[in-house]
Amino acid sequence: MKPVRQTLSTPDMQLSYLEWNQGQEPLLLLHGLADHALVWCSLGDDLAADYHIIAPDMRGHGESSKPEKEYSFESAIADLEALMNKLGWSSAHIVGHSWSGKLAVIWARLNPQRVRSMVLIDPIFIWKIPSIFKVTFPLLYNSLSFLKGMGPFASYEEAEQKARQLYEFQGWSPLQQQVFKEGIEQKPDGSWGSKFTIAARNGIFEEVMRVPGFTIPIHTPTLFIQPEKGVNRKDWQLKPYKTYLKNLQISTVPGNHWPFLSQPEIFNQTVKAFLQDLEQCSSQ
Repeated sequence: MKPVRQTLSTPDMQLSYLEWNQGQEPLLLLHGLADHALVWCSLGDDLAADYHIIAPDMRGHGESSKPEKEYSFESAIADLEALMNKLGWSSAHIVGHSWSGKLAVIWARLNPQRVRSMVLIDPIFIWKIPSIFKVTFPLLYNSLSFLKGMGPFASYEEAEQKARQLYEFQGWSPLQQQVFKEGIEQKPDGSWGSKFTIAARNGIFEEVMRVPGFTIPIHTPTLFIQPEKGVNRKDWQLKPYKTYLKNLQISTVPGNHWPFLSQPEIFNQTVKAFLQDLEQCSSQ
């Protein structure tokens, strides 16, 4: 089945999300920085028969509200808990990519009763980063592949030409083309650029640098997905996850930082197997 676009309205936010409402088990899919809910369309389609799946556009992204400030982890978690309350969910399985992988870890630490399990896909910035690194933000923005697609671009064609050079869209499959088209828009001045905003970029980067991911042991069942060409390739990068996550599995999959776009079949099977194993364990 195809997902349905829905909206959660709160006094200060419009949170847009995709919903696959066929299965029963609650599953929440959280995209990474500068992405949007449609990156999960392959995984959602594969799991829809067994799970009630929600994939939001996080605040500052996609079709959701784009405030000028307030991009704290607490605000993002409050958005998600409001969404879960609307759905009548007391808890859910959480899939988080990149930045939202850190968000999932913080959520499991702050409100463990909300998180049944976590799938962390090549998470980034897990530690608190010294404030001195804030001065290097402009260099970081220019070096990260996925931020190079923000624009502005003089035309749609120029934006697409740039996108084809980015790791996220290597292969330029129909899925990747769909994700690209959904994430870009024409601005009031006629230029083209990402729906992800500068305010969201700056606010989220400040937050991920300021807030540590791990402070205490976490016992939530967790799968760490390590793409072969991702950002977490070294043992020292995995060490904090192995230290603080007390119920951890690690699976290596082909692909880059976006394995759900570059190698969706293998990625989907990896997530499905983990969730099915959890269900079997809980039923015994």
